[in-house]
Amino acid sequence: MNLIEEMSIPSVIAAEIGCQAKQVIAAVELIDNGDTIPFIARYRKEVTGGLDDIQLRKLDERLIYLREFSKRREAVRSAIEAQGKLTDEIVARLAKATTKAELEDINAPFRVKVKTRAQKAIDNGLLPLADAILGKPASDPEALAKPFIGEKVADIKAALDGVRDILSERFSLHPDTAAKIRPVAKKTARLKASVVSGKEEEGNKFADYFDHTENWTKAPSHRILAMMRGQEAGFLSLDIEFDDEAVAFSKSAIVNDNKVPSGNAFLDKVVDWTWKVKFTTRLISEMTGEMRERAEKEAIDVFVTNLKALLMAAPAGMKATMGLDPGIRTGVKVAVVDATGKLLATSTVYPYAPRNDVRGTLSELGALVRRFGVELIAIGNGTASRETDALVAELLKGIDGKKPTKVVVSEAGASVYSASEFASREFPDLDVSLRGAVSIARRLQDPLAELVKIDPKAIGVGQYQHDVDQTRLARALAGAVEDVVNAVGVDVNTASPALLSYVAGVGPSLAESIVSYRDSNGVFSKRSELKSVPRLGDRTFSQCAGFLRVIGGSEPLDASAVHPEAYKVARKIVADCGRDLRDIMGDANSLKDVDPAKFVSGEFGIPTIKDIIEELRKPGRDPRPQFKTATFMEGIHEISDLLPGMRLEGTVTNVAAFGAFVDIGVHQDGLVHISQLSDSYVSDPSKVVKAGQVVKVVVTSVDVKAKRISLSMKSAPEIGETFRGRKPEQRSQQKTPPNRQGKDKGKSEGLGQLGEALAKALRK
Repeated sequence: MNLIEEMSIPSVIAAEIGCQAKQVIAAVELIDNGDTIPFIARYRKEVTGGLDDIQLRKLDERLIYLREFSKRREAVRSAIEAQGKLTDEIVARLAKATTKAELEDINAPFRVKVKTRAQKAIDNGLLPLADAILGKPASDPEALAKPFIGEKVADIKAALDGVRDILSERFSLHPDTAAKIRPVAKKTARLKASVVSGKEEEGNKFADYFDHTENWTKAPSHRILAMMRGQEAGFLSLDIEFDDEAVAFSKSAIVNDNKVPSGNAFLDKVVDWTWKVKFTTRLISEMTGEMRERAEKEAIDVFVTNLKALLMAAPAGMKATMGLDPGIRTGVKVAVVDATGKLLATSTVYPYAPRNDVRGTLSELGALVRRFGVELIAIGNGTASRETDALVAELLKGIDGKKPTKVVVSEAGASVYSASEFASREFPDLDVSLRGAVSIARRLQDPLAELVKIDPKAIGVGQYQHDVDQTRLARALAGAVEDVVNAVGVDVNTASPALLSYVAGVGPSLAESIVSYRDSNGVFSKRSELKSVPRLGDRTFSQCAGFLRVIGGSEPLDASAVHPEAYKVARKIVADCGRDLRDIMGDANSLKDVDPAKFVSGEFGIPTIKDIIEELRKPGRDPRPQFKTATFMEGIHEISDLLPGMRLEGTVTNVAAFGAFVDIGVHQDGLVHISQLSDSYVSDPSKVVKAGQVVKVVVTSVDVKAKRISLSMKSAPEIGETFRGRKPEQRSQQKTPPNRQGKDKGKSEGLGQLGEALAKALRK
């Protein structure tokens, strides 16, 4: 890579992420030096000019791409030079190229090819005929072809077909033509999907795309990936079509660039052939790849946004918690953990069919609550979750004094954790089915600490995650988890190896070493003791120390996000106030009048000084929001219980480019379309809602058979027709669904007679 190319990369990236080239140059130097993104974002603000973790992630991704692009450009240059065909013009064109497609345009005429039809025609002696027809457009091609008929060329048709192959390949390899055609063709191209004949019934879930056409440039990620999935499954056929204007322009470019004489019917057909066979094939291949890449990038970005929001969900707090993993036939799995997440007890209860042991269940759960002082009850949101929620509500009625708080939590990925190697090491003697209940309890206490134990792809907050580049997805998700973990900070004396592995500079192997050292030598009393951990040297310590907390240790600053390298300036700030460090830390008012400029030095600038002051005011501040949970409407358990017009509370489970999915407690998430997220225009759903957010919604329509629930967050949404055929004015007045009224209606499936009485009590 030459210096000019290397220097152009920062300019390109700077324009893309909205900063100056010198900021990119500084960040690249730090990355090349081995510094991690969280470390650079938090502790090197002066160096990068304040680039945040989002900008740095994009910078890192583009840096990888552009460096690979530069390597490819140099490879093309070297290949052409090796043929002795490199010219100043080609060098200039290579320097101007900004996409891989442009590089391949330049390389195409020089690429070593297998024997093409054109080359076979040349081997058969037809090159002079091709030159003659091109040079004598007024002559009859058939007359010119007769002398070439012989042993290798059977007849005039074979001769002219050979000429067509020679000329079309020549025309398609002109270095400028593709670059001219490409933007015009893309501008008006249409993506067309159609059902494969005979696959209508089998591929019914792709029915929306059986006869679908839309603008190629505007097709959103979720529809592109859905259509591609349908194509790969053999149900859909995909094509890219070009309009007449683009076709006419393209043919004109072929003619002009290759100086094809006009008025010759044969040459006109060659031009048509060149467009249809050479350029459309090439363009469709390029555009399909570009379309997939565009869709994958958007899908990955959405996944990353959702994952960050879920990991940043508010922790309920370190309290004794009971986790319930609901099940019907196999029973409800129960696990109780203490305030630190340590497992205290497990059980399995059977309130549903076939045992219907509701009385025994309430007795068992009540005994566990009293014995261990349970303050929180986490209920998994899978099968029988609403029935279990009702069961717990009845349990709480019988508890005197302060009652535990019940919360329905997402159990996505709990089964993956249960069967994982990590869970096996944590609970080698615990049945796999009970491990899920432990995970459910712990993820209520601290979602981040528990969810990091699960492969991010298994958490279930992405769209079409299995259809995108898995390497790229894994890298992006790992970066998202790393950013959140380091933004929150980690207690080095309580963190699991899984959580520690995401701390900047640590990784899985060193995380195990830290825990092993902690187990053998006791808790860390100060950050500097981390240097005693095998293989944790000064370089790694510099990267990770600021994100690891030592609570209640011998050094008060170790409980904050102040980096050890800045302890001296932190103490100087405190000394200037004339107070003791322990006394001043956490006093938000004590430092409000401090002038950061007073402490600026050659090593620390204003951004770092401000960060230090903020940390002294609120040491170890958790950036996550206050805990809040949705309250599901009583009597609404199944999708069939819903009526358009109902106003409900729910939790956002997933955010996509087209809207947000909300759990309203009926085992099937409802969709708030992007057009229904707000009374005002919304361009990006992630700017309005986040995964884990509690929202109020209105049911606008329900399709029980298709299991589709449409919701709205507008103040006055339009209510669709109910699947029961009621009029909107009747629906809006109805608060309790009819199948929950009356003596014999609304039995909670599998609860039995006592469960039915319980359900009735809850409806009062």
